[in-house]
Amino acid sequence: MRYRILTLWMALWGFVLVSIAGDIPTVSPSVTFTASDGETSTDDSFSGSAPVKASFSANPTDAEGWTAYYEWRIYHDNEESPYIIRYIENTDMEFNQSGLHRIVLYAKFTKGTEVYEDTNEESPFTVTIAESSLQMPNAFSPNGDGLNDIYKAKSGYQSLVEFHAYIFNRWGQKLFEWNDPAGGWDGTYKGKPVKEGVYFVLVKAKGADGKVYNIKRDVNLLRGYTETTNQN
Repeated sequence: MRYRILTLWMALWGFVLVSIAGDIPTVSPSVTFTASDGETSTDDSFSGSAPVKASFSANPTDAEGWTAYYEWRIYHDNEESPYIIRYIENTDMEFNQSGLHRIVLYAKFTKGTEVYEDTNEESPFTVTIAESSLQMPNAFSPNGDGLNDIYKAKSGYQSLVEFHAYIFNRWGQKLFEWNDPAGGWDGTYKGKPVKEGVYFVLVKAKGADGKVYNIKRDVNLLRGYTETTNQN
């Protein structure tokens, strides 16, 4: 808690310091991060795959009767100038660009001729977005054994801001499409299982780091393949 100190000039007695009961307005900024998988964190620093959502709050104290001014300044990597400034007490953001993001709150409170400033510049919030990654498998076995029944992106994909995938048969007929890397194809068309054989996948995606993915490959649908068959 901070207190105002009034300095009075007395012609005969010199300087006199008088403590006045009254708190200086301050901020205690906080953040809640939400990862791409829905997990949340209130730590000052966060690392994860894009997109990362964040809710920032200034949390002013002792500000009643004061005129408040806020700036949320967001910097990328080692840039000296912020690429975004928000002029509100609380703000929500989504981080998609890979690299390090620093978030600094600057606050100013005025009342008449009195002005007080506060900031978290010495200990800013940070968000680190990982570089993108995406791989697609060349086979799956939709036989109901609970293993590899869905054709989808390999585990470990990250920081994808765009994703579109399409399945075609050998005659070029589109059988299925999906727009979420967590989704995939179950080996059916119009609700019925397709025949075992070779199909074709086309994936167009974009990473938070600007990397463009244009994946084209064969997909082997193997209904007779089981974990037991593999072991033998």
